[in-house]
Amino acid sequence: MGVGSVERAITVAATAGLHARPAAEFVRLASAHPGAVEVRAEGRPPVDGASILGLMTLDVDRGETIVVAVDGPEAEALLDRLEAILDPG
Repeated sequence: MGVGSVERAITVAATAGLHARPAAEFVRLASAHPGAVEVRAEGRPPVDGASILGLMTLDVDRGETIVVAVDGPEAEALLDRLEAILDPG
């Protein structure tokens, strides 16, 4: 990630974890963003947040914490929207 990027640790509270429906919505938002979105999970290589295959390979379950880093304009707003997908509470 470059200068001006922001990142946030997010605990996944969605019932299914980061699988199927929440991953598809996450990718939809990340793909529409003009900057890069990177997702890291402990012990696994980082993946492109705009890649459904990348997110699925992380195999993130409910209760796990991931780090989402975003470059570009409106990065904080995008992080808020992504967090709402992962923690709908």
